[in-house]
Amino acid sequence: MKVQALIALKADFPLSVLLQVSGLARSTFFYHQARLAAPDPQEELKSSILDIFKWSHGRYGHRRVHSELLKKGWKVAKKTVLKLMGVLRLFCKVRRKKRYNSYKGEQGRIAPNLLDREFDATAPNQKWVTDLTEFSVSDRKLYLSPVMDLFDRQIISYSVGLSPNLELTNSSLRAALALLDDGQNPLVHSDQGFQYQHTSWRGLLTGAGAVQSMSRKGNCYDNAVMENFFGHLKEELFHHVRFLTVEALEAALHEYIHWYNTERISTKLEGLSPVQYRAQALAA
Repeated sequence: MKVQALIALKADFPLSVLLQVSGLARSTFFYHQARLAAPDPQEELKSSILDIFKWSHGRYGHRRVHSELLKKGWKVAKKTVLKLMGVLRLFCKVRRKKRYNSYKGEQGRIAPNLLDREFDATAPNQKWVTDLTEFSVSDRKLYLSPVMDLFDRQIISYSVGLSPNLELTNSSLRAALALLDDGQNPLVHSDQGFQYQHTSWRGLLTGAGAVQSMSRKGNCYDNAVMENFFGHLKEELFHHVRFLTVEALEAALHEYIHWYNTERISTKLEGLSPVQYRAQALAA
């Protein structure tokens, strides 16, 4: 800005000369000089926005930042938050589309798509979704197998391993089934990966009275909520941190999932985290 340049130079050169060279009127210069010297009326709001953005590890866009500001008592429009985040150069990380594909043809029994993209549930343990995702660290791979409850989008169990084998997926399912109360028989939805076609997976479901559902072949939208979770996980954690070992990544995954469940707010959950939403719903 010309005025800022003139302010920096006027200690060394006559102001009249600087005004003549820059083409600025004297009144214009003094007006903008006074405005720049005045305190910023949005300084406190900017500070709160910056604090929230840092607390979220740079993972919140303006909508979630706005929700957190409302919780803190601010009365501010979303557009104002978006504008100030631009001024502060705070940009939320954008997700990339890339997924691990566990489909290896029909190697067991294919279940019908009973979920049918009905991703809402009225109580815990009605509908679960699961999938498997892959991470590359140097020349090694790490795999994550989570189970999500569609009631509050909480990751109720997960397993991490170096191979996408049956035990990886079965262990996360066993952990989730152990949380069931008597009379709870969830619908458990997955893709057609070989792990979910296997008799061991189907045996676990049958033993717990759970019902199996599968996406149609090659249709990721049939399991869109889990795909959405993987997208956030990889963009908010994996794609912007250089992990040197799979052990470091595994530790970061534990931390992220805990943060996702307990602190990361969701606009679909009335601005609450999954744990907060469940606690509030069950207390009502």
